[in-house]
Amino acid sequence: MFLQKNPNKINLFYPKKSPQFYLRVYRWNPLLYKKPWFNIYPISRNTCGPMVLDALIQAKDLQDSTLTFRRSCREGICGSCSMNINGVNTLACLKSLITNEKFITIYPLPHMYIIKDLVPDLTHFYAQYKMIKPWLINNELKNIKKEYLQSKSDRQELDGLYECILCACCSASCPSYWWNHDKYLGPAILLQAYKWILDSRDSFTDTRLKFLNHKMRLYRCHTIMNCSKACPKYLNPGKAISAIKYKVSIL
Repeated sequence: MFLQKNPNKINLFYPKKSPQFYLRVYRWNPLLYKKPWFNIYPISRNTCGPMVLDALIQAKDLQDSTLTFRRSCREGICGSCSMNINGVNTLACLKSLITNEKFITIYPLPHMYIIKDLVPDLTHFYAQYKMIKPWLINNELKNIKKEYLQSKSDRQELDGLYECILCACCSASCPSYWWNHDKYLGPAILLQAYKWILDSRDSFTDTRLKFLNHKMRLYRCHTIMNCSKACPKYLNPGKAISAIKYKVSIL
């Protein structure tokens, strides 16, 4: 057994120490011809970092190397580690382990095709993102050889929109998206679309609104507001969708 000289350091070897909580993790492997199952991993808070992602990494490193999940930045910026934790869509790197619950149950994002374990297939999600042309379109910019500046007031219009990290937590919490994901763009994509509609440097606004003016792409939203409640960045996709509907109505 590894002996620690510095008590402040985390001891990763704890064979005699009883665990304080358990991770109950959804598992599924397409190469195994069996139904999905749960694995339970004992975790001690004394040997683990403060977030759920730290517990998952520890379980993978020390207990089960076959456990599969996405993660990258560990700072709530990349959106890779989005999953359903105790019934709430969120980012594992932002979900604290400070809880009195004995079990932490983890599923992949709901109502999405699963590649393996906690990894959803986001191919269709990103294809929808491409549909809204997520880049500036302005023919006048071709002749500009320096920065195209915005006023401070124009820039402030984008607050609450540009922070979206496309983690898909909001879309995966939306019942309309669950049943119509092949046609309805979903709250995450519509929030991104509204960002380009508001951007003062873009001259494609009318065309963008005409594209969104569709009974399925936009109006399948029934203002349930699950999206705004689920967003781990505390954004308001429901408000953005309502704003798009208003702009379409006065087009």
